[in-house]
Amino acid sequence: MPASVTDEQNRLLRSWLGPFRVVKDYSWPLQDTSVLHVSTPDGAGFIVKASTTSHHIRREIAALAPGLPGPHGTTPVLRQASVEAGILVTEFLPGTPVEGSAAEYRSETYRQAGALLARLHRPAGTSADYTRKIAYQTQLLIRSAEGLLAAGLRARAAEELAGIITAPVELVATHGDYQPRNWLVDGETIKVIDFGRADARPWVHDLVRLTHQQFLGRPALAEAFYSGLGKQPTGAEAGVWHLENLNQALGTVVWAHKIGDAAFEQSGVERLERILAG
Repeated sequence: MPASVTDEQNRLLRSWLGPFRVVKDYSWPLQDTSVLHVSTPDGAGFIVKASTTSHHIRREIAALAPGLPGPHGTTPVLRQASVEAGILVTEFLPGTPVEGSAAEYRSETYRQAGALLARLHRPAGTSADYTRKIAYQTQLLIRSAEGLLAAGLRARAAEELAGIITAPVELVATHGDYQPRNWLVDGETIKVIDFGRADARPWVHDLVRLTHQQFLGRPALAEAFYSGLGKQPTGAEAGVWHLENLNQALGTVVWAHKIGDAAFEQSGVERLERILAG
């Protein structure tokens, strides 16, 4: 077992699964999280996630505990979890990552991903303060980006933010990081994994990453995705859509700089430039 798995977590695992062996280690060093594919003597496979510091474990447990909608085998099924110990076990989902494979640029991948997202977006009520909270977080990010962005670009971001009218919004259960690195392809079937950023947010939140990555210069992929999803952003979502884009672009710049990922930081700058030019 990785050294990052504590004695208590290891004890819980053995009480839940009995004897097991580690098949593959998918751990995330930047998030201080151990991610392991394990198997038991009867041939059953599981994914174990463990951390004593990451809030993503708690979020994922909350998202998976009620069970996720959608065809069986396309989303994780929670088998065991302990919020206190920071560990969860899900059934293993066969498949290979979509990111970096031929499936990443197939329209059918995006049609299925859109249809899955439509089922995952269960209503979560109306929030009177969501946009106000995100606007405040975005304001803090603009301050944190001092020295990371050209002064003019940073000023334009602040001006753009000031022009957004905050208002009550409908929330749904969002994935939080919906993109090909969190999709699997198994034969012809697309599956969704990693709900560590799941939370109640406006539905457009889950569209931002795709819009600035795979959809750029590939309108057929966007069209297939929205066909599966059954809708796309309209004027009614203009304010919160613009706010989500600003927030995520600035968040990318600040976070990537913090971890020393210069390429990712530059991608955030370019995303912000596109948003402000649009």
